[in-house]
Amino acid sequence: QANLKASGWLNLIADSMHNFTDGIAIGASFASGHGLAYATFLSVIFHEIPHEIGDFAILIQSGLTKSQAIKAQFVTAIAAVLGVSVGLLARRSEVAEELLLSFTAGGFVYLAGVNMLPGIVRTKSSTLQTVLEMGCFVLGVGMMVMVTFLE
Repeated sequence: QANLKASGWLNLIADSMHNFTDGIAIGASFASGHGLAYATFLSVIFHEIPHEIGDFAILIQSGLTKSQAIKAQFVTAIAAVLGVSVGLLARRSEVAEELLLSFTAGGFVYLAGVNMLPGIVRTKSSTLQTVLEMGCFVLGVGMMVMVTFLE
């Protein structure tokens, strides 16, 4: 992996941190209850599939072979297991559990905002398309708020 460009290394570091926080979200939500846990798990799965495909493409463009890229992504996935462990340990402290859940919910809102909103603003799309995209964003935030009140 000595021929890996800086963008590849940055992607691997960022993906490890991202996977760690996803793991914390899953672990903390399982510590809180199964309803929240399943919702969090599905949310993570649905956003991870396209995210990992994008990361795979970045790693290939950064100089890795397909085999090396798959192995590198597997290594970054270990961070998710560590994050789940941290999240499950939060069950011992109600304050820590609440802080972790708040942190991860905020992280999801931040990621959606950082990834979606600039594209919506820059892209010249129809009013209907913009309304649908913003509606989905608001729906996602609303679902997190709803889970907070139902848990």
